[in-house]
Amino acid sequence: MNHDILSRNTLPRRSVLYGLGASLGSLAFSSMLAEEQGGKASTGPLTSKKGHFPAKAKRCIFLTMEGGPSHIDTFDPKPKLHDLHLQEFQRSGEMKSAMESGKRYYVQSPFEFQKAGESGADISTNWKHLAQNVDDICFYRGCQVDSVNHPTAMYQLNTGNRFGGDPAIGSWVTYGLGSTNQNLPGYFVLPEVSFPQGGAANWGNGFLPAHFQGTPLRSKGAPILDLLPMKHVTRKHQRENLDLLKTLNQQHLVQHPQHDELSARMESYELAFRMQAEVPELVDLSNEDQKTQELYGIGQEPTDAFGRKCLLARKMVENGVRFVQLYAGSWDSHDYIARAHGNLIQRVDQPISALLTDLKQRGLLDSTLVVWCGEFGRSPDNGQRGGTAYGRDHNPKAMTIWMAGGGVKAGHTIGATDETGAEAVENVHHIRDLHITLLKLLGLDDNRLTYFHGGRFKQLSQFGGEVIKELIA
Repeated sequence: MNHDILSRNTLPRRSVLYGLGASLGSLAFSSMLAEEQGGKASTGPLTSKKGHFPAKAKRCIFLTMEGGPSHIDTFDPKPKLHDLHLQEFQRSGEMKSAMESGKRYYVQSPFEFQKAGESGADISTNWKHLAQNVDDICFYRGCQVDSVNHPTAMYQLNTGNRFGGDPAIGSWVTYGLGSTNQNLPGYFVLPEVSFPQGGAANWGNGFLPAHFQGTPLRSKGAPILDLLPMKHVTRKHQRENLDLLKTLNQQHLVQHPQHDELSARMESYELAFRMQAEVPELVDLSNEDQKTQELYGIGQEPTDAFGRKCLLARKMVENGVRFVQLYAGSWDSHDYIARAHGNLIQRVDQPISALLTDLKQRGLLDSTLVVWCGEFGRSPDNGQRGGTAYGRDHNPKAMTIWMAGGGVKAGHTIGATDETGAEAVENVHHIRDLHITLLKLLGLDDNRLTYFHGGRFKQLSQFGGEVIKELIA
């Protein structure tokens, strides 16, 4: 035992005895407690940290299209489906058992495609704005997941675990890198009015300390309830109350060091106090000039809601937030895909294009990793025949994900699906490999970014994987 540590920090006897416990968790917590009482961690658990190796990406904006956008109708054209339109198709094996029984028919895309930019990227023509940004984008068509059900697929996309309860990728990133602004949470989430399937567990801290959970902002009304104190309560009064509460909580923590949630609660009080000074200005978009607001489509429909999220995301990363996740829902188009996907693309096209353009103009795109994806792709067929109600079912074997900035191979399309878009066939990787690649782009090694829980060291990928080297410049 290092007696110098004990003499420097003068830990209470109860804490020392607790530190003699057999588990690594006890030793780790004793070390944390010693550092806190010695002043090493006085700046807070979200103090900015260096990654495992140098990386261009310093932060991440994660654009989550909940419901499963169709790769076939967005960024992966399949001319073969024009020849097969409404011909009967029978699934086999796993895919057949996963979907409803009965006859199924191939469905062609209702959208036209174009080759955009100098890179000649494939993109449907209703992405009128994003087509201007394709040379900054790396399209990846080889990703696969395990589940055809929305909640389990969402959990796997966000946490690597289909059954929930594990830390979200944003939690892992903030655990590994901290935050460069100690007055704001390191991980913000901008959901819609209705939370995504699976709820708040999609941005939970899981078994990581509570400091690293995502902080959701309300999509309507006040972004955070009780953000401002009551009129008769002064900042000085608040500070005095917090100091008294902190003194009592510290005494309780010394007596019960095994209750590690208490330290997170204490820090949350302090962070909330600091947020009252910074968040109101952060979430106020009126301080952005009219030209910028028009760029994002704010003040007009159907782009206003998602435009506000994208502009807020830019402000957040500009102010030191490490990870921001935005949600756009309702991509689950089992029928009327022309109308459903058409309307959804109109909602997000201009705001996403504006986000990429704005980041680039401000010199932030190279150091900001932007990710666009859903929880799975969609099938080349469905059970509709006749009329115009054609849609697509869930497809975990083929999906398109794109990334921009942060050291990705811009202006490239990596991987491929078969001639109907039913399955990835080139540069095929499981979602865990994508997670490892995202960590790599942010300077983190999945095998070293671990946390001891449940008797073993755990990591985002669950059991390891490999970096998709083709996606990195």
